[in-house]
Amino acid sequence: MTTHYYQRFRMEYDLTQGVLPEAVLPEGYVWVVWRPGLEDRHALVKFQSFRDEIDASVFESLSDYRGCLYLMKEIARQPGFVPQATWLIAATQAAGPSEFDCGTIQGVMTSRQGGAIQNVGVVPAHRGMGLGRALVLKALAGFQAVGAQRVSLEVTAPNVAAVALYRQLGFRHVRTMYRPVIWDELEV
Repeated sequence: MTTHYYQRFRMEYDLTQGVLPEAVLPEGYVWVVWRPGLEDRHALVKFQSFRDEIDASVFESLSDYRGCLYLMKEIARQPGFVPQATWLIAATQAAGPSEFDCGTIQGVMTSRQGGAIQNVGVVPAHRGMGLGRALVLKALAGFQAVGAQRVSLEVTAPNVAAVALYRQLGFRHVRTMYRPVIWDELEV
């Protein structure tokens, strides 16, 4: 067995710094507002978004659907769960043969004035269209609506595209962490 360490950044957004840009979706996509019973849909998008990515190695629960479903149910059960910061994006007929979910984000208040974004995920076939940006902006607006003054998230450092997006949106790097992951040599 070998232990590998993954560098992760904690990034933070100050909601008191001004007006948020509007979260705009490209044509062919729609917002799906949170309601109980959507855990399975969020879980499926999480799984499709993360299963072949580095985060599935860092967080084993992201590597299979059951783990994603368990994670989503746990997030939704949190006392600080923020429905206003929890969204799905669905592609409509204009974007493909039928409507299906292709983006997810969740939010949890971690203190009276602070929130945390959980698992920003966009399925690979829909990346590069601004969906991740729209998800983060929609979640930030949801946090602002419930009185949060700052919002944090964590990102695996080698996910350069995500780190760049968060910086572009105004998140600042506040901490670097290292997450140990034990690998069985036969799996490597």
